[in-house]
Amino acid sequence: MKKSFLIQLFTAIILPSFILCGCSTAESEDSADERYSGKFHGETIKILSGSENKELSDILDECADETGVTIEMTYQGSVDIMHTLQSGAEEYDAVWPASSLWISLGDTAHKVKYNTSVYTTPVVFGIRKSLAEKLGFVGAEVSVGDILDAIQTGQLSFCMTSATQSNSGASAYIGFLYALLGKTDTLTESDLESESLKRDISRLLSGIDRSSGSSDWLKDMFLAGNFDAMVNYECLIIDANQELVSQDREPLYAVYPYDGLSMADSPLGYVDHGDAEKQEAFQAVQEYLLSEDVQNKIQKTGRRTGFEGVSEENMDIFSTDWGIDTQRILSPITMPSEQVLKKALNLYQTEFRKPSLNVYCLDFSGSMTGEGNAQLEEAMAQILIQENAEKNMLQADKDEVNIIITFSGDIRNVYTAENADAGSLERLYEQVSSEEPEGGTDMYAAVKKGMEILSEYENLNDYTPAIILMSDGESVTRSQPEFTEYYKELGLDIPIFSIMFGDADSSQLDTLASLTNARVFDGRTDLVSAFRSVKGYN
Repeated sequence: MKKSFLIQLFTAIILPSFILCGCSTAESEDSADERYSGKFHGETIKILSGSENKELSDILDECADETGVTIEMTYQGSVDIMHTLQSGAEEYDAVWPASSLWISLGDTAHKVKYNTSVYTTPVVFGIRKSLAEKLGFVGAEVSVGDILDAIQTGQLSFCMTSATQSNSGASAYIGFLYALLGKTDTLTESDLESESLKRDISRLLSGIDRSSGSSDWLKDMFLAGNFDAMVNYECLIIDANQELVSQDREPLYAVYPYDGLSMADSPLGYVDHGDAEKQEAFQAVQEYLLSEDVQNKIQKTGRRTGFEGVSEENMDIFSTDWGIDTQRILSPITMPSEQVLKKALNLYQTEFRKPSLNVYCLDFSGSMTGEGNAQLEEAMAQILIQENAEKNMLQADKDEVNIIITFSGDIRNVYTAENADAGSLERLYEQVSSEEPEGGTDMYAAVKKGMEILSEYENLNDYTPAIILMSDGESVTRSQPEFTEYYKELGLDIPIFSIMFGDADSSQLDTLASLTNARVFDGRTDLVSAFRSVKGYN
């Protein structure tokens, strides 16, 4: 047993803000497949999970086969999981966020039982190895200040999930705050008022090239793009490196900032709705995942498990050539209180992060008449009326620029709010809501106009730019290949997200998303999640 991992396990999991009350060691060592095989056929467990657990899909399929329990996974960001728990999580039987913190903050009705850590993984910087060597980070002790210096000298930029949407981004961000303040005790509200902190954290976050609403999406986005670095879970850095090496591309080198490190403990907990049979089926799933053989399989995916963390037989997966260090004593930060955390996340959203430059392309063609148009107006009310936006952490940051292009068969109007105050944004909403749908559809004219507007910004690198197309997705006036050629010739790395409304057809929208390394969302079924994902990028 490695003493270093015992220390890190105690520090990462047995924290005052965490609630971990799980199965006994004896139960974990039992063979779950022998005890439960065939017993739970016909029982379904719906698990609300962080996206990082998508990498465990094969293991979960095996779990379903062995226990007889049908496992239905729904993936959301950690903040969404917290909100779902706060509202009772009636649609789910279990939760599996990246950190126990989100159960502690979300489970206000105390419905979650048996929550136990399935694995642990630290949040690290993965930097292209040649760049890490140039920066002097290979084999060295690296601080957040060292990373900030590299950003300020223009040598480093990185990708990170949104702190207001995903645990990896929130954990990294809180770690940055601790390090920049030089804190060794718990973060307080007064700490967040420090002028030097505001300056330094804004400079650090200015190094973000691209962001996303979830950790797995961030990994996929990184692999599809051409970026220097990303902040993500160690296990997803390993997974990305396996893919990079298979493509003969340069791998990432893992850097563990010693003064701002955070740890994900991946707790799986039962949401008690009073169904005894459901509870027993959940426990069968949980015990299967905690059994010795399955813990070893989980470890082979790059996740640390058990008391030793990493066994000798799996050391090759945690490659030292990639900077993966299973021997170092990890000293993760202690997450602050709920009140301090909420203030810190609000400051991230409204003051600290790089300002957004949003171009909304809104479809007012005849096909949007009725339900589609009503959905579109409601969507803009949620994002532009700040009283609504604040409820879901979607509020504008202080230097944000919002541009709205309305279109049908051609461009109708262009509205702009250079200031992100509530009054100017509400005026935008009034302008949008005064338009009526009619005519044909040319969404390519609208997104091209958006690209033209963004290309005229001399200081575009000072913003996080994005185009958000809100449409039923069927353009009949202009061809997609024509726009593809234009986008590639322009050479700007600007994502075109789409949110579907009305009688939507996603085929053209999917092509735009693939072209620009973005995504398509369904605003008809879960508008808030769609906006959180888009704002998570921003």
